[in-house]
Amino acid sequence: MDDELDTSKIKSWRSIITLIIFVITNIIVLFPFHIPLYLPRWLTNGFLDVLSAIRIIPHRTRSRSNDKQPMFVKFRFSLNFITAPLIADLFLLAILAIGRKEVHDGIVGADNINPIDIMVFFLTLAYIAISIDASGLIRYLAFKVLQKAGKVGHRLFFYLFVFFFGLGSFIGNDPIILSGTAFLAYMTRVSSNIVHPRAWIHSQFAIANIASAILVSSNPTNLVLAGAFKIKFIVYTANMIVPVVVTAIVLFPFLLYIIFADESLIPLSITMHELSEDQKKKAPVNPNIPHARGTAEEKEETDDKEGKQLSLEEIMNPFLDKKGAYFGGLIMAATLITLLAINASGEDNPVFWVTLPAAFVMFCWDLAFGWLHRHGTREIAAKGRQEVENAQAEREMRKREEQQALPENMDPETLGSEQSEQYDATGLRHCSERTDDDISLESPNSDIASKKPYLGCGTQFPLSVVEKEKFPELQPPGGVAIDSKQPARASSPEARDSRQTTDATIDEEKRGYPYHQDNGPRTLASLTGDIYRWSQETFPTVTVVVSHMPFALVPFAFTMFILVQALVTKGWVPVFAYGWDHWVEKTGTVGSIGGMGFLSVILCNFAGTNIGTTILLSRVIQAWQKIHEVSGIPISDRTWWATIYSMALGVNYGAFSTAFSASLAGMLWRDILARKHIRVGSLEFARVNLPIIAISMVVGCAVLAGEVYIVRNDTPHVSA
Repeated sequence: MDDELDTSKIKSWRSIITLIIFVITNIIVLFPFHIPLYLPRWLTNGFLDVLSAIRIIPHRTRSRSNDKQPMFVKFRFSLNFITAPLIADLFLLAILAIGRKEVHDGIVGADNINPIDIMVFFLTLAYIAISIDASGLIRYLAFKVLQKAGKVGHRLFFYLFVFFFGLGSFIGNDPIILSGTAFLAYMTRVSSNIVHPRAWIHSQFAIANIASAILVSSNPTNLVLAGAFKIKFIVYTANMIVPVVVTAIVLFPFLLYIIFADESLIPLSITMHELSEDQKKKAPVNPNIPHARGTAEEKEETDDKEGKQLSLEEIMNPFLDKKGAYFGGLIMAATLITLLAINASGEDNPVFWVTLPAAFVMFCWDLAFGWLHRHGTREIAAKGRQEVENAQAEREMRKREEQQALPENMDPETLGSEQSEQYDATGLRHCSERTDDDISLESPNSDIASKKPYLGCGTQFPLSVVEKEKFPELQPPGGVAIDSKQPARASSPEARDSRQTTDATIDEEKRGYPYHQDNGPRTLASLTGDIYRWSQETFPTVTVVVSHMPFALVPFAFTMFILVQALVTKGWVPVFAYGWDHWVEKTGTVGSIGGMGFLSVILCNFAGTNIGTTILLSRVIQAWQKIHEVSGIPISDRTWWATIYSMALGVNYGAFSTAFSASLAGMLWRDILARKHIRVGSLEFARVNLPIIAISMVVGCAVLAGEVYIVRNDTPHVSA
């Protein structure tokens, strides 16, 4: 028997542990959590003192309350889709369950699956797509769709459905989720009779992932699948376009008239707040420039009239960089056409040979555009930052006055202040804004409540960046005393009341950091912050695009490739392949479509997102092919391609099934909504998506079955 199909390996203890580790890893990816770690205080203090001595972090001095500190400092270590697979691989290496071969094949590639080529291709194409999004094109087109539909709710729902589907087919689901989700969050907020955004955001998420199944370039899962089975890009699209388009056509009436058939979700007539004439005449502001809108970004979070007007400006007066949009669209179109032409010609060169130069050209354009317009962007950022700082200073002064007016035995928290101070391992203070108005999708009648935004720790930045061509000589940041709740600027005796020492002791006991930061020389931390702020103001588009790049996909994909290779070499993938072979023998072509479609959707939720599922199932189908090569009994051409394309449907559609972690796009979608104060619960996500995924898969698989029976036959499949 072929060594790769030897199933006797599964009896060894290393093989059993490999499977257990694979299952545990995928459970952690599905349900991430934190592990508390307790380190001796002397060790953490010593480490931070070393960092301070070599000027990595600011200078640190001991607090007077050091004798009251606990002996251990608590840290939280995250186990998620990045750390869990990496730790699993390291553990398997440590017990010699895997070695050089698995690591090499999982990174460099094996059996026509080349992870490095796939990752470079996807990231470079993603840069072009996200750059187009940063130009404001998607938001602008969505605004035009909103104008075209007018106030008719069902027509607007249809127009947006078609818009997201058409655009997602070409540039993929990530840019649609980045801009489309925020647009819908604002749109539903400024409408007076859309009670809940559920119908709009779930439909957008579903249709974006359905559309990404058409082109190989639209989703990394398609890249893995096409590479594993040597499918030409044009052939892949020709086989997928009919099932996908029919799915979208059939799904729309189900969404509108059955799943979301509620006037509070999709009204017949949508009433939108109106912009004043002065607001209509305002020049749109580039959202890529930091503090471009001054305090407007903060005010629009409130649920009063002013907040809704500012949100309305965001969607009814969108910014559009016409030159960037035109150039980015031209680069994307030329890249896709070149890819299809070269791939169809039979050239066996890596596909990133096309996308890498295209992304570099787009990157150079963004850099040049930012540099040529640096004076304007720096001035806008400086004015906005000054406006924000003035507002913060005013609030801090008002808060100090209120605290001083309190009796000594009254807790300042009773004022309703919702400032949340957090401290990282360096002892530096960060502030986060919390509000009590988040929309929870688990409560259909929930509405936006009053918001109490508070930003209590503004950082003073000099305005000289606007005047200098070179990197600005920024002043070192002021010391932030972590043993006081008073702002760093409050240095007057009146600002230090009798509660300061007590509060400092309590806070330090909770945090475990008996130090505070003083003014001092520049450090690597402050220099890095200055460089980042300078890049935001000088090259706003490049900075935003890079910050939105899916870099987290790289370590996740490589570690999952290695884990799947471990299953291959330990005999588990052949076991799965034999099980699949028995299923197909019993059920035939129709069974292969239904079985693989169901299996791929389920595994998206339990096998390391749709990326991990595609990697695993591709290996299983490759092993299934080898089983028939060894036995001499060929797989029919109809059954082979039915299996491949049903898996393609499942791994794309599976992204909107029962868990956010079914795809990285799902986690991105959830985080964007959370920033817009729309909380989507896990149970609600599954409940709403179950009928959507059921309808989509039934329709898609049924159309695929008809397609393979029309265009394929039962002749033996011949490998390319």
